[in-house]
Amino acid sequence: MTAHFTRISAAALFAGMALTMQPAPAADRVAPGSDAELQYSYAPLVKQTAPAVVNVYAERMVTRRMSPLFSDPFFGQFFGQQMPGRSEKQTSLGSGVIVEKNGTIITNNHVIAGADDVRVALADGREFPCTVLLKDDRYDLAVLKIDSDEDFPTIPIGDSDAVEVGDLSLAIGNPFAVGQTVTSGIISGLARNSITDGEFGFFLQTDAAINPGNSGGALLDMQGELIGINTAIFSKGGGSNGIGFAIPANMVKVFLAAADRGDERFQRPYVGATFGPVTSDMAEALGLKAARGAIISAVRDASPAEKAGLRPGSVITAVNGVPVEHPDALLYRLTVIGIGEKADLTVERDGKASHVALPLGLAPEDPPRDTRTIDGNSPFSGLTVENISPRVVEELRLPDISDGVVVAEVEAGSPAARIGFARGDVIVAVNGTEIDTTGTLEDQAAASPGLWRLSINRGGRMINQIFR
Repeated sequence: MTAHFTRISAAALFAGMALTMQPAPAADRVAPGSDAELQYSYAPLVKQTAPAVVNVYAERMVTRRMSPLFSDPFFGQFFGQQMPGRSEKQTSLGSGVIVEKNGTIITNNHVIAGADDVRVALADGREFPCTVLLKDDRYDLAVLKIDSDEDFPTIPIGDSDAVEVGDLSLAIGNPFAVGQTVTSGIISGLARNSITDGEFGFFLQTDAAINPGNSGGALLDMQGELIGINTAIFSKGGGSNGIGFAIPANMVKVFLAAADRGDERFQRPYVGATFGPVTSDMAEALGLKAARGAIISAVRDASPAEKAGLRPGSVITAVNGVPVEHPDALLYRLTVIGIGEKADLTVERDGKASHVALPLGLAPEDPPRDTRTIDGNSPFSGLTVENISPRVVEELRLPDISDGVVVAEVEAGSPAARIGFARGDVIVAVNGTEIDTTGTLEDQAAASPGLWRLSINRGGRMINQIFR
């Protein structure tokens, strides 16, 4: 059976912590001299942290597909509410960690994705409705707020950069809904990437048993501090193989700060460059000691990268003195430094290392997005469109596109929706006219040519269509 990575959602995970004991020198080690010395226990740490780990219940309405067979009233009499084509309430289960005493919770985005209603159950059995403050599927994080004015127990957020391979880890949860379960292990690896389908690629790896039902739960150290949010497992059959992954706590800090500021979306720093991995052949050709780092493949005009003096072919090997293993690690380091700060990049080129100060700011919105909703009698009726800028490219995750007008929203049931327009489509030309602004598109949509010839860029692939 082929192994695969699985995001872990279902019942709650209470995550735990790791005892950081310095081993005695070999000459000083002796056998335990009493029963008390044999009775080391995680129990005090479990009691300290478990009240701040919650079950997250996300409810959504879904509609089963109707089969022609089940349209017969005879079958409906027997299948009742289970008939395909009926709306049903679906509940997914996961975990979350209370990180602020006002009831602010951090969890995984995939736990609450598409939910119409989110509730949490505390360790003491009480249940509360929640409001989603911020979510992002790229980083698979979400911030919830319990709808209550009381104070709640919390788990402090630690420094995930202080975690080392070999540190102990402890997980407490309810895998497969068997009941609260405690597992222990070690931190098995750092800076793991290519774990999930999302854009985030910097995970802590642990061998503490983590199973379906643990998504959004806490991974703690022996001081009772949050060092990660459990997110995925590597499994052949869906159960634990001792390879679990957690989003580092330092990423959680900047995401939580964005929610506390009231940001509508999470935005990472804009660099204005693209990066690739350093292969063994590249490292040898560039005179690098190891195949690590991020090589600059392109730099955009007037971007922070260009202004800082970064050039294609240079290799970034460290950020603020911390080595970077791959491009995902570079983007992680820049993200956790935060908007408004400066990053000290160690750059190698032509066998020489130098330091470059890179200001970290938001992507510019130039030109202004000039959001417009198209109505009337045209193939574009029902579209909300925006001018393309670095900010819009970042928000809509477009390829490196500079020409055209992008579709930000498609109204359900509209002519544009029936034709097949999708969010992120870039309208390049209409009837031979280049579409450079939303105003140009609106003017073209108001015409009545009788025949519509459209050029659309979808994910880097050009599509040409004709409509009457």
